[in-house]
Amino acid sequence: MRPLSASDLLTFWERGQTQRPVQRALALLIAACPDASPDELARLQIGRRDALLLTLREWTFGPRLECLAVCPACGERLELTFNVADIRVTHEDSTRAEDGELLLRVADHEVHFRLPDSRDLERLTAGASARQELLKQCLIRVRHQGNEIATDQAPSDLLEAVADKIAQADPQADVQLALSCARCGHRWQAPFDIVSFFWAEIHSWACRTLREIHSLASAYGWCEEDILNLSPWRRQVYLEMVGG
Repeated sequence: MRPLSASDLLTFWERGQTQRPVQRALALLIAACPDASPDELARLQIGRRDALLLTLREWTFGPRLECLAVCPACGERLELTFNVADIRVTHEDSTRAEDGELLLRVADHEVHFRLPDSRDLERLTAGASARQELLKQCLIRVRHQGNEIATDQAPSDLLEAVADKIAQADPQADVQLALSCARCGHRWQAPFDIVSFFWAEIHSWACRTLREIHSLASAYGWCEEDILNLSPWRRQVYLEMVGG
C-alpha cells in the first residue's frame, strides 16, 4: 500500500460523489494498493479492509482523530479526540479468523459460515432487514438435527448467535467508542465507521483545497497540477501573500 497524493485524493473525491460508502472504501484501496486486484480487495474481510483504511487515513491526515457526538439522553454535543492507535485492533487482541469457514453449534443447529466482505455489503438493499440479509449471505451450510436446511430458513436466534461470533472473530469491523456525557452522566457505546469518517475528512479537505487552487490560479495563472505540486507550507505562504 502507498500513500495517496493530493491529485489522487481529488480524483477520488470527485468520483466518490455518486458512490455508495462501500464503493468509496474500495476505490480508496484500489488507488492505494496498485499491486492488488479489485477483486482481491473486495474479498478482504471488513475488519482487514478497515484496518488498511485506518493506516491510509493516518498517512493522509495524521494519527489524531477529532469528531463530534451527541448525547442521546440530553442532547449535549461532545467533542472527541483520540488517536488511530486507540481504535486499531492489534494482532494479539484480535481473534479474527483466517479466510475460510467458521463453525458454530447452537442447541440442535450446526452452522458453517464466513466473515463478511465488501461484496456482501455491495449486494445489500436498504431497509430494516439489511442486517439479517447480510448474515444470511455469510451462511454456507446449516444443519438442524443433522439434516441440512436452506440457509434462508435459518431461525433468527441462530442468526443472532452468528452475529455475535462474527463480532468476536473480526472486532476491527465493529469498533465501538465508550462515551460518557459530562453534563448528565449518561454512558453509551457509539459505533465508529472509518469509511464515513474518512470520506467526510476528504470532502472537507477537497473543498478547502479547490478554493486555494482557485485563489492561486486567479492570482498567478498557475494550473491545478502546478499548485498541487507545491508543498503545503509553500502554498500557504503564497495564499497569505495573495490575501494581503
